[in-house]
Amino acid sequence: EVQLVESGGGWVQPGGSLKLSCQTSGFPFRDYALSWIRQPPGRGQEWVATIGPSGITTYADSVKGRFTISRDNAENIVYLQLNGLKTEDKAMYFCKKDQAVGWGTLVTVSS
Repeated sequence: EVQLVESGGGWVQPGGSLKLSCQTSGFPFRDYALSWIRQPPGRGQEWVATIGPSGITTYADSVKGRFTISRDNAENIVYLQLNGLKTEDKAMYFCKKDQAVGWGTLVTVSS
């Protein structure tokens, strides 16, 4: 059974940073692409970033240059480093593998 457990969310002021983690289990981690998606309040889900099995990364234009996705194949964890946070980054952030998503972790950005 695929399990994805996100953590690391919290409240920060604009310009601040957070590092999100997604602990995974139930599948051969190193063979799969993993993504982060988010859902702002009152809006639909948005794709944020993807990292492939070889480590190639892609980002939404809205986060490019501010967010960094990475993976630890030894620990089966995918990370999302969030820098330069803006109020519009406030959302529930989810880890995604194919159609499976976790419960999410909330990021709040406000002064």
